[in-house]
Amino acid sequence: MSIYSFNATLENGQTYSLEKYHGKVIIIVNTATKCGLAPQFEGLEAIYREYESQGLVILGFPSNQFKQELGTGTEAAEACRLTHGVTFPMHELTVVNGSNADPLYKYLKKHAPGFLNDEIKWNFTKFIINQNGEVVERFAPKDEPSAMIPTIKKLLA
Repeated sequence: MSIYSFNATLENGQTYSLEKYHGKVIIIVNTATKCGLAPQFEGLEAIYREYESQGLVILGFPSNQFKQELGTGTEAAEACRLTHGVTFPMHELTVVNGSNADPLYKYLKKHAPGFLNDEIKWNFTKFIINQNGEVVERFAPKDEPSAMIPTIKKLLA
């Protein structure tokens, strides 16, 4: 099983299979526009612009799990575009922890547990997925996006 077994729903309500990104390096990140870590959007966008042409995609999953997101995925995505210049795909609001967690996030946490347990501790937890749909690394919320660059370069080489 890989992440290609899962579907995701964009902020406009369009659902698609993650198989769409087969052969690409993927960064999956839970986001929140009202979080103190929101300046990471700029770092994520810079990485996206730098490496998209080489086969990288970043997928943003807004989550109100920590009570720091706007009311809908559409509102969150619009705020990301206007405030932070985000151009990478943004999705509907996503539950990342608990019994109602999105199946994709259950899979990500199982295959890349955190330091103490598998729960998402905060907004901006980042997962890197290789071209075969396998989780290869998890980055903590306070890890700057630039910390992912060595792994990204290695996977894209």
